Amino acid sequence: MSRKTNISKADLGWLLKMAWRDGKTSWKKLMLFMASIVLGIAALVSIQSFSDNLKSNIASQSKSLMGSDFKIDSDKPASDSLVVIMDSLGGFDAREISFASMVAFPKNEGSKLAQVRGIEGSFPFYGSMETEPESAATTYQEQGAALVDATLMLQFGLKTGDTIKIGNATLPISGALKSVPGSNSFSISIAPPVVIPFNYIEASGLVQTGSRLDYEFYFVAKPEIDLDLLNEAIGERLDAIDADLDIHTTTSERLGRRYDNFGKFLNLVAFIALLLGCVGIASAVHIYIKEKLRSIAILKCLGATKKQTFLIYLIQIGFVGLVSGFIGTLVGLLLQQLFPLILEGLLPVEVQITLVPTAIYSGILLGVFMSVLFALYPLIGTIYTSPLQTLRIEENNNSKSTKAGLLVLTAIFSFIFLFAYWLLRDITFALAFLIGIIITFLILGGIAHGFMKAIKKFFPYSWGFVARTSMLNLYRPKNQTLVLIMTIGVGTFLISTLYFSKDLLLSQASIENKANSANMILLDIQNEQVDRVVATIADKGHPLIDNIPIVTMRIHSIAGKTVNEIREDTTSTIRGWALSHEFRVTYRDSLIASETLQSGTFTPQATAGNLVPISVSNDFAEDTKVTIGDKMTFNVQGVLINTVVGSIRLVDRSNIQPFFNVLFPRGVLEDAPQFRVLTMNVPNEQASAVLQQELVTKYPNVSILDLRQILKVVEELLSKIGWIINFMAFFSILTGIIVLIGAVRTSKHQRIRESVLLRTLGAKSNQILKMIALEYTYLGIIGSLTGILLSLVSSQLLALWIFETPFTPSIIPFVVLFPFITFLVVSIGIANSRSVINNTPLEVLRKENN
Repeated sequence: MSRKTNISKADLGWLLKMAWRDGKTSWKKLMLFMASIVLGIAALVSIQSFSDNLKSNIASQSKSLMGSDFKIDSDKPASDSLVVIMDSLGGFDAREISFASMVAFPKNEGSKLAQVRGIEGSFPFYGSMETEPESAATTYQEQGAALVDATLMLQFGLKTGDTIKIGNATLPISGALKSVPGSNSFSISIAPPVVIPFNYIEASGLVQTGSRLDYEFYFVAKPEIDLDLLNEAIGERLDAIDADLDIHTTTSERLGRRYDNFGKFLNLVAFIALLLGCVGIASAVHIYIKEKLRSIAILKCLGATKKQTFLIYLIQIGFVGLVSGFIGTLVGLLLQQLFPLILEGLLPVEVQITLVPTAIYSGILLGVFMSVLFALYPLIGTIYTSPLQTLRIEENNNSKSTKAGLLVLTAIFSFIFLFAYWLLRDITFALAFLIGIIITFLILGGIAHGFMKAIKKFFPYSWGFVARTSMLNLYRPKNQTLVLIMTIGVGTFLISTLYFSKDLLLSQASIENKANSANMILLDIQNEQVDRVVATIADKGHPLIDNIPIVTMRIHSIAGKTVNEIREDTTSTIRGWALSHEFRVTYRDSLIASETLQSGTFTPQATAGNLVPISVSNDFAEDTKVTIGDKMTFNVQGVLINTVVGSIRLVDRSNIQPFFNVLFPRGVLEDAPQFRVLTMNVPNEQASAVLQQELVTKYPNVSILDLRQILKVVEELLSKIGWIINFMAFFSILTGIIVLIGAVRTSKHQRIRESVLLRTLGAKSNQILKMIALEYTYLGIIGSLTGILLSLVSSQLLALWIFETPFTPSIIPFVVLFPFITFLVVSIGIANSRSVINNTPLEVLRKENN
């Protein structure tokens, strides 16, 4: 009696000792599931730590990224009002005009689209303009020379002293440009920078009607100036004159958010891998506790309370989670060292890796918390099980146990939702993620239950002994059919969805090789040049696809309220960009293949004396809050045109054809100042180079977009992103394999005695091997096929709602992933049954008893 009293009053030390003593003999059974938690934690910690390092590096280098403390930019020359504002700030310290233009290299008759930047002053004031030779960065202005992107010089075989032709201006090259503030890797890949003295911009003759110019004025702030207060003070005044103030901190925050979104996606992938490991933890603890029923019974008979037996095994699982979290955090910190190499060419700064305490703490705590949370459901059975029930190994159907289980499930789903929200910062996406997880598990669970019921109802009694027994194993007592199908299905679902998503991204950058598909676009063609440019193209035998007139205009008023009145209205929900943007619109009498009428009626020809019925894109309608019948007034270079929204179009922006937010009917803009855009199909790179060289020589103001080159750059970047996605998917694949191995190994202990009994009754090793192979073949086929089919549905939804592009399923998951997963399941099942096949029944029973 005294013994019972002592145990009932045992302190935490006794519980820890009992958990340690009991766990020493069983730790191997949880090793595989520790590995799955380690991988998930490693993925999360590495991404979270690297994301924090990236953001802190961007913040610390924000002045170097911009080159100044703040800048004022506009897409038109400085007005008198803007000059007054800049003078009140002490005047600008440097200025720049930049634009995209074709540049030519007389040395080898080459040409290339470049971002021409005409700079005046000692820009950059922070960071540096890296050149070769180094002195070129400070002498190019006084020498009247150009700095040309280093990669561009290598591509065309240029060296210092050669010349470059920009429009009508010819300049010597004084150095190779390695880096310059204000440029990013993506824009450099498409239009490499060429820096020239500011006064050569006018000499180039490229500043014409329709030219897309950016005017930027750089400032070095005095120490006492608060940039945030400055932004609040003059931000609205600048908006009113179509200018904008950028301070170095907001620029870095915006850039950080751009990369933060990518990090959130990768975090979500890692979180799914962690959830997959937690499914394994739950199944492992379920089997583990069932194997410990006799130990629990002995403890309860000796006087241990339900709470004490529960805490003993909870402490064990918590310790497993702590060790897993610690190891996973260490692996994650080591793994993040590889990220700068993996993401080379995608990052805006050189990242210095440091330890991030929040990532370390969250990794360790998450390992403990998730292990305990997902182990609670199977552990609850120890609380509501009496010693008599345990000794008889009866199932517990206590209603209190059911209620507690529901509470645990609620806690699990709440955690998944909150963690997803923490990663995505969007309650809608977090809720959609939770619902998607629940639906996936419900479907897999429903299929597993339906599969077992179908076997019972339509059992093939006419089959042979081996086939019948393998089928019976799928719904025998303590079978693992449900857990295995869900584990296999979720892993396959994740991998397939990632693969299909990668295909969706890459498909948006592909060009169909058809004669009627444009692969070259000519921009900024003046009206008087159109006929001659078309004739040049025709002489080369290339089919002209589009000849599009472009008219520039701004919004003057919406529904009777002027732009300034809308800006002053604090309740307005109209997007600010639309109020200050200079729109490039066209006119025609029909819709094109990339446009679909969403609502209203398209009017091909305007009627004199009435409001002009225009067609707007659905994005434009959403941002300006206009609907069918709303009136809008546009300012076309000083002339006001009153219009009414007659239709709203859906525009397929992945199509090669140029798209327009605003489309006018014929009969209105024909006499307005305009320029042209031509699209054509050029059969190969050699023909493209010849045409570009002739056009650049004859028409230096014309910009040429060779879509082959651009999409090659895009595909290379997407390939890197796809590689990163696959790298993170590797964690999910490896986690799924580990969980699968563990789940199959736990089912091994459930079938040992059955296999021994079969051998004792005369079954041959070959027959038992076939039974196991058939059983796991069924499980592999059902689980992997269901996962792939579910991924098809999810990928179709992603294509429809996120990527907004048609989805064409790949056959790869069916011909590669499906047989691979099935083969893996069968191989693991057979490997875990070798002891039954290779040893005598007596030896097997002795090993199991030991």
